[in-house]
Amino acid sequence: MTGLTWTVTTPEAPWREMTAPALTAPTAMPDVVVSVDDPQQEIEGFGACFNELGWQALGLLTEAERGGILRELFAPGVGASFGVCRMPVGANDFSLDWYSYDETAGDLTLEHFDLSHDDETLVPFLRAARAHRPDLRLWASPWSPPSWMKHNGHYAGALPRPLFGQVDNGLRPDQVGAEGTDMFRTDEEHLAAYAAYFGKFIDAYADRGIRISMVMPQNEFNSAQVFPSCTWTPEGLAAFIRHLGPQMAARDVEVFVGTLERADDRLVGDVLADQEAAAFVSGVGVQWAGKGALPALHRLHPELRIYQSEQECGDGRNDWRQARYAWRLMRHFLSNGANAYQYWNIALREGGRSRWGWTQNSLVVVDPDTRTFRYTPDYLVLKHVSAFVQPGARVLPTWCVAGHDNQLVFRNPDGSVVVVLHNELAEPMPISVLVGSDVLSLELPAASFSTVVLPA
Repeated sequence: MTGLTWTVTTPEAPWREMTAPALTAPTAMPDVVVSVDDPQQEIEGFGACFNELGWQALGLLTEAERGGILRELFAPGVGASFGVCRMPVGANDFSLDWYSYDETAGDLTLEHFDLSHDDETLVPFLRAARAHRPDLRLWASPWSPPSWMKHNGHYAGALPRPLFGQVDNGLRPDQVGAEGTDMFRTDEEHLAAYAAYFGKFIDAYADRGIRISMVMPQNEFNSAQVFPSCTWTPEGLAAFIRHLGPQMAARDVEVFVGTLERADDRLVGDVLADQEAAAFVSGVGVQWAGKGALPALHRLHPELRIYQSEQECGDGRNDWRQARYAWRLMRHFLSNGANAYQYWNIALREGGRSRWGWTQNSLVVVDPDTRTFRYTPDYLVLKHVSAFVQPGARVLPTWCVAGHDNQLVFRNPDGSVVVVLHNELAEPMPISVLVGSDVLSLELPAASFSTVVLPA
């Protein structure tokens, strides 16, 4: 077979095109067997989240540099080929500061709804990305409702911990939220107003030429945080979805349950137990410790699509240690039913410090002193999958014979097969992979990621 490609990344030498070996007939037991006749879930795409601090960081670069980065991330067939991305509804933890689209207390008719804040940051960020990927699919979730819709009257739910670098958020001890409670005012008036708020958000972005195709009701609905957050019970979420569903259905926008950040599939199951709410739900978003619930969700709710909604964020060092962990996360989610995989911050300044005082990783790091940028190890690892796996690809299960279980395999709609392999060892590792009736034999460089594409 001709036309094989082999791309390799090591910490010292990223993204090298290697001479791919010819496929051979099997003569011995291979190290890895690909189950080509047992395709699993369909892959919808890969992406990341549009955050205000990301646009601020990219704003330190020249227009040409910024355009080149966005082309690398979003243009089909150029770099990472991102096609499914997330955005916040109002402020999140990587916003410039707290805001919502209506902070007028008691405005149940939303007379004062105003999206103009986003015209300075998120709207130009999205437009700049969509210039390279006009068909970019977007989904959105809030981190907090307007503060007056919550019992504590504040955007946050937890007191800061200065030892961890968190800064004062103005929350009083009597305003602290708690997991397993509804911080939102779940009377019918407030639920209806909040559903209408989502509708106005969708409409305002549509007026700006930006379509949002799916929403999730709440980021991390079990976590009261120092930054914008709001806890919900499954019963509270179901009550809200009963209002949200019709608003979104009228706009042809899907509703997913999420985002789930606990290893308890019952939190989703209890929402779906409300049949009226369940009728509007077509998927679930899972992140962080929610990965522990993933296998059960995939098994118990096969009718639901699953988005890995936020890759764990790192510590701002953007090193290979975290990138190797990111690979393990991808393997876990994509081997257990996830249809889409989402990174978190697209870009940040050096150090990745948030408005609320801690540091996280990003795909692109901008040095504010030199006005230069670099792609991070996290980006290279994600690109080893996203650059080659097409929308509509199917995951192909694998089983290991000789102790190697560090791969992902996909069949693209065009029939090509993508084999992604990681060698964690500090020395080269020979490996053989049986794909159909052919064997792919490689020597993986030390501490490397490899992607081999076998044409149809």
